[in-house]
Formats: sequence, structure tokens, C-alpha cells
Amino acid sequence: MAKTKIKHVDHVVIRFAGDSGDGMQLTGTRFTESTAIYGNDLSTLPDYPAEIRAPAGSLAGVSVFQLHFSSKDIHTPGDQPDVLVAMNPAALKGHLDDLAPHGIIIANSDAFNTKNLKLAGYKNNPLDDGSLEQKYELHTINMTELVTEACKSIDISAKDVQRTKNMFALGLLFWMYNRNTDTTIQWLQRKFKNKPAIIEANTRALNAGYNYGNTTEMFTARYTVEKAVLPPGKYRNINGNYAISLGMLAAAKKLGLPLFFGGYPITPASEILHNLASFRNFGVKTFQAEDEIAGVASAIGAAFSGNLACTATSGPGMALKTEALGLAIMAELPLVVINVQRGGPSTGLPTKTEQSDLFQAVMGRNADSPLPVLAPATPGDCFYAAYEASQIAIKYMTPVIILSDGYLANGSEPWSIPKMADLPEIKVEFTKEFNGEDVFLPYKRDKQTLSRPWAIPGIPKLEHRVGGLEKEDETGNVNYEADNHHLMTSLRHQKVANVADDYPPTKIYGADKGDILILTWGSTFGPGRVAAERLHKNKIKASHVHLRYINPLPIDLGGILKKFENVLIPEVNMGQLYAIIRAKYVIDAHGLNVVRGRPIRASMIVNSVNKILGI
Repeated sequence: MAKTKIKHVDHVVIRFAGDSGDGMQLTGTRFTESTAIYGNDLSTLPDYPAEIRAPAGSLAGVSVFQLHFSSKDIHTPGDQPDVLVAMNPAALKGHLDDLAPHGIIIANSDAFNTKNLKLAGYKNNPLDDGSLEQKYELHTINMTELVTEACKSIDISAKDVQRTKNMFALGLLFWMYNRNTDTTIQWLQRKFKNKPAIIEANTRALNAGYNYGNTTEMFTARYTVEKAVLPPGKYRNINGNYAISLGMLAAAKKLGLPLFFGGYPITPASEILHNLASFRNFGVKTFQAEDEIAGVASAIGAAFSGNLACTATSGPGMALKTEALGLAIMAELPLVVINVQRGGPSTGLPTKTEQSDLFQAVMGRNADSPLPVLAPATPGDCFYAAYEASQIAIKYMTPVIILSDGYLANGSEPWSIPKMADLPEIKVEFTKEFNGEDVFLPYKRDKQTLSRPWAIPGIPKLEHRVGGLEKEDETGNVNYEADNHHLMTSLRHQKVANVADDYPPTKIYGADKGDILILTWGSTFGPGRVAAERLHKNKIKASHVHLRYINPLPIDLGGILKKFENVLIPEVNMGQLYAIIRAKYVIDAHGLNVVRGRPIRASMIVNSVNKILGI
């Protein structure tokens, strides 16, 4: 048998693709855990079928999990996969065009039958007609037959045996990239502890895949990706929804306040409700309301009564919450609103990731109703965004919106677990006794922040009105006077504008002036930074600024923008930040708008920069 070569590579992108019943999310998650334990830096992109249960073998039913792992610091799940694991023809058809030139295809040949080929739109079997070998390294493996042989002495159904083929594929990839199977076997033993036959079948399939790579002469190379050099600390793999949940919990504990969540399930934000419900041993209260309006209204009531209150939803739910958010702004109560953005108000592709709610967050309420808006950059950064949003909400007595999205919510990365003692302090001061005025003045403001006192119900002599009508300055009494309404509107605007005083200086990656600046926000951080790094390697002077704070914008941003000849704003929408930047700073920026239900690619940004600069 020919000896397999060991090749050392800096990074690899693997895409697992198969029918929604093939266990691709589980396969990717297991490979991710093994890779995290090994010590690589990584970034993942799960991509679920848009349909609840599309027909088996159809293009609409393909489930995908992409993993990028590296010996160096990485920022994205990768532009193009180096390896495509295709469990059926639809998986190959839907994702072949994304595969890197000369990339590796590992196909389950047993699934390439007449029915599945027809469902995928193939007239001929692409595994047999020679078309793939011209461009790619093709490996066809009869996985279903091999797992059936491996499990033939186990007393389980044929259907359960076929379900183990994802473990075969996982075992093969473990062999190719020198991963250890032990953690996955231990996971199987925990997951199916009361089903020994299932444990045995999956373990055999996993080992069969590993041994297949080890004993056949099909593969001429194995690959090694060395451990990444990460800052010292204790790490865990984390996705954005879990990070937001932990960030809210950490803020509540730092404040010494009870945490209340009121919301309604909606893709892709539902997991935040599930996570916080599991934290009841920390005193967290969760309320699954009958609708989005009741969810936010319950959170407003919790804020009024002295809780750190939050709600989570997606764009369609934000539309329903709008009127209640106006009440929270009018009453000036601290509330954290998490919007996990998606493509639209329906099922199917609208559940995929998008950045199209920026206008809605900044301007989408009745009348002049401003509130702070911030956006995390990575899955791990969602923790700090939730913590900081809580800090702003309490200090300035205002609702705050966090703009996450489907990619950040479900994608994952290694996250250095912070110590509570190292997190910034958050102070809360309730008004606990009568302040000596003739009457209690619930809207007598702090001179610096313009925030109003937080007086919770039940304190003698601190009774005050809370309503949706315009209030009189300081007293909170209902007031219809024109000048008072203008004053209160101005005060609410200025209070939100004051939040920018707490921002750190805006960081510039690269030179502080030059030919072009890439300006990103939210989940476009990773592609923007990778694009800038690639351009630097090609001796092109492109700088990168990432915006965490969307409203108000940083005070120093205008001065930075004017130092560059060109500004490129890539977004997964049709140009919402682009419109805001052009309007506010009167600059002739360029937009790169790609709305595919997937994160924008670094290569798209590089190509756009080259086009702008005429390279």
C-alpha cells in the first residue's frame, strides 16, 4: 500500500451538505468540538433548510454546515470550501459552484440513484460521467453499504443503520485532518446512554469511516493544521444567541438586579428564550407570551418594577413591538431589545441571515422616538454587546436595540471566558426616598446624562404617572402645550446623543488616511477585515473601520471618513448604512450590497475595492 503523505496547511474550509435527515448539523458540530479541543481557531456557518421538512432528496431540503479552522487568527467561516462532503445529488448540485478549484469532493455514491438524480435536476450521474475529475479531486464512497456492513450484527432497524452514515463521513474527515474520535464517542455515550445499540452502531460507523481512510489507497494525502496561538485563558466554543444570553445574565448579576425576559418564539431568535429559561437557577424569570406585543409589554412592566428587562425577536416581531417601544421611550425605562435580523416576514428564504433592519432600528417608530442601537461583530462579541447594551440602558434610562443576525446567532467561534471581576462596573441607583420637593419629580434629569430617576413602585411618596401621552417637563403630568412637546422631544434626542460621549476612540485597521476605507457594521466585520488583510498582502493600501455603534454614530467618525478618497460600505442589504453615512457626512461613498441569505464574502469586497481603484 502506498504511503499517505502528510501535508501541512494553514487553514481548511469544510462544508458538510446533505438532506435534512442526514445529520449534517450534528456532524459539523462534532467536528467543530474536536477542532476546538485540538486548539485551532475556528468559525462556523450552519445553514438550515428554509422549509420545515422539504421532500427528501430535493434541493430545498439540503442542510449545510461549514467550518473554517486555522493555525492563525481567522474572522470568517470562509469564502469557498476546500472540501465538500455531499451526501446526495442535491447537496452536490447546490454547492458545487462554491467549491474551490481543485477542491476535494467526498460523495456518498449510494445516494446517487435515479430518483435522487432526477430530484436534483441531473440527467446523468455526475460521479460517472468524468466531468468532476477535470476540476476537482473526487472520492466516491458507498457509505450506506459500508455502514450496513459495519452494523450487521446489531439489533436495530435498517432505518437507524442508515442514519449512521453521517458518522462514517465524520470518521473519514477525522482521519484526513488528524482529529481524535474519543470526544465524539464519549458524546455518543452521553447522548444515547439508555440506547446501547444506537451507541454501538454510531461508534462502529465512526470507526469504519476512520479506518476506511486509513486502509484504502484512495487518498494520497492527509492534512495537518497546527494549533493556533491564542491569548491565554479558558475557552469554549460559543454561538451568538448563547453569548447574548450569557451577556444579559452577567449584566444582571453585576447590577444585582433580577433578569426578566418576555418574548415570543421566532426564528432565529427563539434560542435566546430557551437559553434564559435554562438559567432559572440564577433567578432568571422568562415569560413566553401569546404574541410579540405581549412579550415586549411584559418586559416594559418588568423594567418599571426594577428588573433588568429584555426581549428578543426578529424583524417581523420588531414591527409588532414598535408601538410598545414608543411607550418605553416615552416612559424612559431601561429595556434591552435584541433583534436577530433575517430576510423577511415569512418562512423559507426570509428566515436566512440579513442586515435589513438597520433603518427599522434607527428610524422605525412613530414620531421622533430615538434610542441607542449597537451591533455585535462576531458570535463571541454578542456577549459584550448584550452587557454594554444593559449598561447603556441603565445609565441613560432608555430602551436599547442590539442588531444581531442569523449568521451571528447560529455561527460559532472560540470564546475566551471572562471573569466577572474583569467586566466593567454597572451602577444602578434607585430613588428610594422622597427628595424634599413639594412633589416627587420623576423626570428631573441628571445634568450630565439627562437620565431620569428610577423609582420603582411601592416607595411612599414616589408615586408618579407613566403613560403614552406627552408629559410635562420634570413632573410627568400630561401636557399638550406645543413648547413643552418640543422641549421633551429635544431632551429625548439629546439624551441619546449623549451616549456617544462614552464611546472609545474609533479604531482604524491600516493607515489613518489614504485611497480607500472599508466601512463595515455588524457581521460584515469578518469579511471586511479579511479583505483588508488580503489587500495589504497585495500592497494595496486599504484601511478598515468597523462600526459597533449605529445610533448615535461615533463622534470621531466624520473626521476619519474625510481623510480617505473613497469609502466602501459592504452590507447584506440594499444600502441602509450607506444611505445614513451619505446623508450625515455628505460623502460620495460606494455601496457593495449582496443579499443572498448568506454572509458577504471577503473576495467580493476585494474585487469591489480593485474595481473602485481601477486595479
